Amino acid sequence: MRYFLSFIVLLLTLTSCDAQSAKEVEAKNVVLDTTKVLQPKPYYSRIEELVAKIFSRYHYRPVKLNDSLSSIIYNNFIKSIDYNKMYFLKSDIEKFAPLRTKLDDDLKAGIVNPPYEIFNVYKKRINSRTKFVLNRLQKGFDFDIDEYYVPDRKDSQWVADSTKLDDLWRKRLKYEALNLKLAGKKWDKVVETLSKRYKNYQKAILQYKAGDVFELFLNSFAESVDPHSNYFSPRDSENFDIRMKLSLEGIGAQLRTDNDYTKVVKIIPGGPAYKSDLLHADDRIVAVGQGEKGDLVDVIGWRIDDVVQLIRGKKGTVVRLAILKAEEGTDALPDTISLVRDKVKLEGQAAKKEVIEIDEENHRFKLGVIKIPSFYIDFDAKRKGDKNYRSTTRDVYRLLQELKQEKVDGIIIDLRNNGGGSLEEAISLTGLFIKKGPIVQVRNSNGSIQEDDDPDSSIIYKGALGVLVNRFSASASEIFSAAIQDYGRGLIIGEQTYGKGTVQNLINLDRFLPISGAKAGELKLTIAKFYRITGSSTQNLGVIPDVKMPSSIDPSEYGESANPSALKWDKISPAKYQKYGDLTPYLPELIKLHNERIKSEPEFQYIFEDIAQYKERKKKKRYSLLESVRKKEKEKNEAKRKAREEARKKFTKLKVIEKGETKTKDLKIDDPRLEESGHIISDLILEIRK
Repeated sequence: MRYFLSFIVLLLTLTSCDAQSAKEVEAKNVVLDTTKVLQPKPYYSRIEELVAKIFSRYHYRPVKLNDSLSSIIYNNFIKSIDYNKMYFLKSDIEKFAPLRTKLDDDLKAGIVNPPYEIFNVYKKRINSRTKFVLNRLQKGFDFDIDEYYVPDRKDSQWVADSTKLDDLWRKRLKYEALNLKLAGKKWDKVVETLSKRYKNYQKAILQYKAGDVFELFLNSFAESVDPHSNYFSPRDSENFDIRMKLSLEGIGAQLRTDNDYTKVVKIIPGGPAYKSDLLHADDRIVAVGQGEKGDLVDVIGWRIDDVVQLIRGKKGTVVRLAILKAEEGTDALPDTISLVRDKVKLEGQAAKKEVIEIDEENHRFKLGVIKIPSFYIDFDAKRKGDKNYRSTTRDVYRLLQELKQEKVDGIIIDLRNNGGGSLEEAISLTGLFIKKGPIVQVRNSNGSIQEDDDPDSSIIYKGALGVLVNRFSASASEIFSAAIQDYGRGLIIGEQTYGKGTVQNLINLDRFLPISGAKAGELKLTIAKFYRITGSSTQNLGVIPDVKMPSSIDPSEYGESANPSALKWDKISPAKYQKYGDLTPYLPELIKLHNERIKSEPEFQYIFEDIAQYKERKKKKRYSLLESVRKKEKEKNEAKRKAREEARKKFTKLKVIEKGETKTKDLKIDDPRLEESGHIISDLILEIRK
């Protein structure tokens, strides 16, 4: 069985392939049949019945196919094609309404026509909207009229008629045109960019095949049960196998489509994006350029496959990406970054160490930091009997020995953005810090519970320990963090973690349903759930830090708890274990000192400002279409950015005299959260010494 411990639902890793120009990508779509009606393949009925049976019998949470679930499936499917309610009319939705409570019966009976009925109407609406867009852009816009646009329409009502929809689209186009104009594009380029954007989107939809619609529908069903169960069509199944290999070539990112945008789901440790620290989870890619000087091609509204074709390419070549940062709104001006394509190797994912020095209460502390990007193991080398095979535990063991030789006062394990990996490694890594005992409990779908114990009774490191986490620390990272916390072995510092506490198994449907001349695809199914040794699940809740860092991330918007279909938090009986220590008596003082320190620390003041600004931006629902207003907003933000850069130079650099020359040297660790974690561990050491 293949188990998946990462928290990604839809993976689109950029693997090796010759870079393609925008013209080559567009050339695939030149033949447009706007009247073509998609119909399901005859054997889809058998696949649908099989998938429904597997979910009903073998999913961790027994699936009841009823009208309530049918309604969720219906909503998921409509959202998957018209999330922002910009294409369907109210009359269309009223026509589809009888399907809302029939899809459960259709799944049982293998009736596959309804999704195609919906999708074929959607194609008609796409054609109509594209025609409107191309005509309306030729008329231009008056940016001196005081009116507003609301980009997020997911909670709005469906538009009643075409006239009102035309006005909504007029404002949408005006909003997008103003964004491009403020970014410095001339009007002819604005028209060209938006025309291409919507023509490409139309081409992408008209290019859909019967299998694409079938996959959309089955995933609407799967994701109504839980966010980590998925159906992979035969084509995507093959791509998934490629993506799970360690040797990847490209920029090292996993992508998905999110409301017309290409969103970054995860940065792969060891890849170009990871090393550059320029691209992060939830950033949106809006344009792609080849080389240092190639034109940036607008990719808003593109199919994910076509965006991937533009981004991936040969090792050593440059790709430029225009991105909207995760914390910025859709009206922000994109930043352009350059990445050199390369292979994502196991070496790049390996744990690494550094030593930082912290001054606290007239003491200088020397702390070792071990950054672990993922929980990895070279299965092939281990299987072949290679005594020097690489793994997280083996690498961290070596690094700990080196840090002990350097006589560090404490250790920080940095698990920020570590989305998981090998369960075996999470267990054995914990064993380096405790003597013996259970690490995690796994409850299977049949109710049976197994304990996974520390395989080694020795303790490699006994000193002061901190574990730094954030909202994107997930799965195996949560198992390690939870065990360290439950044993009282170290402090957990940072943000509430992701809350991904489930196990998936990949099922090849061809084993159960051989189809002559075709393949059935694969199913990723949730089959088990993780529990801490206390009996508490990590699912949905994640791990709550002992000392919290300020964060702009709202758990209700990011993480497992943001998914309505996510399995709930619960408890089972605790395992039998003996605590290593108890750090809770020290927490009130540590938290007090932490809060006092960050109030006066300039970098944390910037973090607090960014958090406040992000929250204000999240509240903002409508955007002015007055160019004068938007220009002032842009100038204000730019002035604030420059002022911060100048201020940062003053307090992060110190002028010194060396041999008659004035030079500068760094005063700060270039990572305020890591530096603050160092202060917290230093405080802990001082408190323990009292």
